[in-house]
Amino acid sequence: MLEIKHLKTLQLLAQTHSVNETAEALHMTQSALSHQIKQLEQQIGSQLFERKSKPIRFSPAGRLILQSADEILPKLQYAERQLKAMQQGEVGRLLIGVDCHTCFDWLLPLVRRYQEKWSGVDLDILNSHQSSPLLELEQQQLDLVITSDPVQNPHLSFIPLFSYELVAILPPKHPLESSPFLEADHFADETLITYPVDLKKLDLFKQLLLPSDIQPRQIRHSELTLMILQNVSLGRGVCVLPRWLFSNMSEFNHLTAKSIGKQGLWTKLYAAVLKENAAKAYIQDFVDLVANEMVV
Repeated sequence: MLEIKHLKTLQLLAQTHSVNETAEALHMTQSALSHQIKQLEQQIGSQLFERKSKPIRFSPAGRLILQSADEILPKLQYAERQLKAMQQGEVGRLLIGVDCHTCFDWLLPLVRRYQEKWSGVDLDILNSHQSSPLLELEQQQLDLVITSDPVQNPHLSFIPLFSYELVAILPPKHPLESSPFLEADHFADETLITYPVDLKKLDLFKQLLLPSDIQPRQIRHSELTLMILQNVSLGRGVCVLPRWLFSNMSEFNHLTAKSIGKQGLWTKLYAAVLKENAAKAYIQDFVDLVANEMVV
């Protein structure tokens, strides 16, 4: 009969592709793990994976159990956190500092879903562009900060949320439309339209322009994504936005999106929390909701 331990074992095997590493992760000896696998194979009358294959190749029976593990284990983990919260009467505060302009576009719809599950959590979202959100987090003025700038801090945990590509948006009939991708020197003759933040915080500058010692010809600012794209549409400059955001704005599909660099310009968002709060069920569930939903 299938047990939770079997689901966890196969899921770890799929992640590590190693019996040794799986045994270590489960705090078992290799022989004990091998015995558990053999017992399960005897029960179901089929091998779970091909022996001595690298990476591990699962049999049809193994793939079926693995699929079940991927569906069942997250639900069990969520139920455990909910039960823990109920047992502890867990209510709390979740003040979220947002250190990026485009975060609001995906965050607000998820917050509505989160509040339906956690009605006992007092949640609010604060614009932290012009402040020091990580300092406010340490001082407990905030409970979670969404940021792309993790730092070394013994009091904070930075939990990865999701990665996404930044692309350059060009006006119609722009000379660079025919380029397969843009490089740093392409921006030297351009007017860059961007949000009013410190340029050192923008990934275009951090990862590309500053290391290349290149500055755009001119920089214009706008608070609103819609106005940034409207100005690009009028030929007043170029901008850099997440590909997922631009793809969702169909009214600007006459503009051209170009990758930046041969491999693209990628960034990652993190949830920063105090280490002492990272295990709280309602914080874990918020992080999981973002990570699971924002696959771009």
